[in-house]
Amino acid sequence: MDSDIEGLNDAVTASGVAKDRLRSFIERVERLDEEKKAISEDMKEVFAEAKGEGFDIKVIRMILRIRKQDSNERAEQEAILDLYLHALGMADQ
Repeated sequence: MDSDIEGLNDAVTASGVAKDRLRSFIERVERLDEEKKAISEDMKEVFAEAKGEGFDIKVIRMILRIRKQDSNERAEQEAILDLYLHALGMADQ
């Protein structure tokens, strides 16, 4: 195991290009992670604003999930949900 690590270390340090390329990948991922955190904070603010205006956040999240689905997939899930609700006696008559 140590020889594998030493061999990899030698390959990376022997070639400035490999070392620079590795650093480039790491820095790109770090920047993307920071952007992801910023977007997450922005989304929290939008949800808080919607909640402040009286909207139900759980329902908004459901709508967002539904909008991502293909219409056929959504229809299939709705049919299964309806079937299950009828089986449990919970469907509207």
